[in-house]
Amino acid sequence: MLNFAGTLPLGAMPETDRHQLIAADLRALITRIESSMRLIDAAMMETGSLETGDPAGSADIFVLDDVTPRYATASAALNACRAGLGHALQCLSESGSPA
Repeated sequence: MLNFAGTLPLGAMPETDRHQLIAADLRALITRIESSMRLIDAAMMETGSLETGDPAGSADIFVLDDVTPRYATASAALNACRAGLGHALQCLSESGSPA
């Protein structure tokens, strides 16, 4: 996320600067969410590859995956957040300011 320690309060900034600051923060959040989604996808693939590895003689072994539903739920929630942030960024850019 962005470091706002040296940033003026939003009320003291020109409107264009405020919009750019908000847009930059939204983009940073979207990037972080996409990174988290990639990590979840990788974890799901890893879990899946462990289950599909079929060593000789293991035809009677079944692995019950209780982790994938949680990953899928988390991924869906992040996807919804990403969509909402994308919409917020679009609304900000449609307000006539450069985003």
